[in-house]
Amino acid sequence: MNTKKIKSSSIHGIIEQSILNVLKKNPTKTFNYKQLAHQINLHKKQDRDIITVALDNLVNAGEIINPDRGKYKLKHRASYVEGIIDFTNRGAAYVTTEEHEEDIFISPKNVRNALQGDKVKISLLAKKKKGQMEGEVIAIINRARTEFVGIVRVSPKFAFFIADSSKMTTDIFIPLKDLNKAVDGQKAIAEITDWIEGSKNPIGKITKVLGWPGDNDAEMDAILADSGFPLEFSKETLDECAKIPAKISKKDLVARRDFRGVITFTIDPYDAKDFDDALSYKKLDNGNYEIGIHIADVSHYIQPDTALDEEANYRGTSVYLVDRVIPMLPEKLSNNLCSLRPNEDKLCFSAVFEMTEDGKVMNEWFGRTVIHSIRRFTYEEAQEVIETGLGDLNQEIKIMNKIAVKLRKERFKHGAIAFEKPEIKFKLDERGMPVDVYIKEIKDSNKLIEEYMLLANRKVAEFIGKQKDKEGEKKTFVYRVHDAPVLERLNSFAAFANKFGYKIQTKTHKEISHSLNKLMNDVHGTKEQNVLEQLAIRTMSKAVYTTKNIGHYGLAFDYYTHFTSPIRRYPDVMVHRLLEHYLKGGKSVDESQYENSCKHSSHKEMKATEAERSSIKYKQVQFLQDKTGIVFEGLISGVTEWGMYVEIIENKCEGMVRLRDMDDDFYELDEANYCLIGSRRKKKYQIGDTVFVKIKSTDLTRKQIDFFLIKKHSDS
Repeated sequence: MNTKKIKSSSIHGIIEQSILNVLKKNPTKTFNYKQLAHQINLHKKQDRDIITVALDNLVNAGEIINPDRGKYKLKHRASYVEGIIDFTNRGAAYVTTEEHEEDIFISPKNVRNALQGDKVKISLLAKKKKGQMEGEVIAIINRARTEFVGIVRVSPKFAFFIADSSKMTTDIFIPLKDLNKAVDGQKAIAEITDWIEGSKNPIGKITKVLGWPGDNDAEMDAILADSGFPLEFSKETLDECAKIPAKISKKDLVARRDFRGVITFTIDPYDAKDFDDALSYKKLDNGNYEIGIHIADVSHYIQPDTALDEEANYRGTSVYLVDRVIPMLPEKLSNNLCSLRPNEDKLCFSAVFEMTEDGKVMNEWFGRTVIHSIRRFTYEEAQEVIETGLGDLNQEIKIMNKIAVKLRKERFKHGAIAFEKPEIKFKLDERGMPVDVYIKEIKDSNKLIEEYMLLANRKVAEFIGKQKDKEGEKKTFVYRVHDAPVLERLNSFAAFANKFGYKIQTKTHKEISHSLNKLMNDVHGTKEQNVLEQLAIRTMSKAVYTTKNIGHYGLAFDYYTHFTSPIRRYPDVMVHRLLEHYLKGGKSVDESQYENSCKHSSHKEMKATEAERSSIKYKQVQFLQDKTGIVFEGLISGVTEWGMYVEIIENKCEGMVRLRDMDDDFYELDEANYCLIGSRRKKKYQIGDTVFVKIKSTDLTRKQIDFFLIKKHSDS
């Protein structure tokens, strides 16, 4: 083997890619040899031949052109590219494309009639803005949305609709005949129906009147609609649902394993209405335990290519706002037929394991079942059984909790990361007004359920993920994946944590997970706990659904899916269908179809999270509305170029101290060190610092809280 030839070829490939990178960043510019050599940092005489060969190869490959002797330029491809547009609050925008690593800047005068999130076609301009590529929108390929939430403004001859979103850059003209009984000042949903070429404003109609600003139901509906979730189920969906028989027939029980004689129970929040999962317990003659994780068989009731299935797919997930749940499925299914209520026969899809007391899985079985839950526990009731050893099913719960503790310990031993994000909860009065704010406590009963759900999800994913078809290819499946963190972000976080005396090792996955878990443990109860926990979470990649398995970094699982919540997550419905298909010996299915559904589900999950956070923010603003003048102790939770975010310690409400209100100095953002520094006195406000604040103003419409800074804790 000629290693010298391989080495030379490898060098040429690297040089060619380096030259291409330079030319792609400057697609309209012509370079000579010296300029390119300077750009890729090759200055020695012996490098000339290598660069010359690389340039010849690129010309021959059609990647670049040689317009004049000794001059090189990126080959002109269509100067039009497509991408997704993202607006700033000032009306400018950036377009993300597959062809270019950097986003393309679009000035306000060149955005045409594009709106936030649209897929657009842009023309690249010859000029650049501060070294950045610039473009002009020439066509809208796909609208991200045509419906918006906002306020109706009516005058005698015409009406306008002002969207709530700061990224909606234009008002919508509403003909008086299309007001749908909306009156001036009401909150509503408007749909764009036309946008005449050259016109500044689109034309629209009011599709639904939500109510008056500040009304609780109107605001919650507005949050949902703004996130793209329907406020009602379609008539076709409800009609189909009404036709589903309420009783289980003998035909339904064919080929199902019967668990109705096995001890089975559920553990859920006290206010839960849809019970996705149940656990069964049976001691075997050999001393091991048969543990069943039984999941509502939603796919039995929802068939492909029906209105029910299409709407569930579109919604993607249930949405959990502060004061309500917007289910993915109609109530007849979510709270009745599919819900694993006690003392009722229920159809399930189950993962059943023979386990030792040490948590080792000796055998596994997957398939459709029928169960009969004999007890519904709340988390609080199950926790009391765990702590006291008394109460219903105390021996069964004691053994299952012991196994769950072993499973958890084994997970962390293999590198799982213990992120337990605090969950903010509200106590509401009969009008939906918040009277108290608290953090949901996670106890052993919660962890018990979590471990068995993780076990089922992992084992189902392993069972299919390790199979191959006749051609040796892996079978198409829906995975829940979590990529490793970007090392640059992790190193930045490690440097910040080090300022508080915490060491984060970043060499290997096990070192990272071990030191992050130690950090989570060490910061518990400290003033910097919330800040470091939140920054650590932001450092991590986002978990998504996909058919391309890369494992789950945070859980340290090579295979992972979502199997356990089909009442509230559509990917779990897909997983049930695929598992049933493969259990029957079915061939691998079309990957592209499922990958598209995975992307849609990931997007809807993100939108649901945004809606949930928005409802929390709304209730936080409501909670603080009547508390102006009170001094609160808070932690600096974020810093930006326009101010710093402060989270009140006692109630977790977050607001902003704006730079314009910090008049003792001129403060500048030090992004690398997460702080604001005064240019004259050098006073520093860093994430994690304790400060005292008073409420300056609250804005329910924008869901914003502004604070006045009283003093730093250290100033007292």
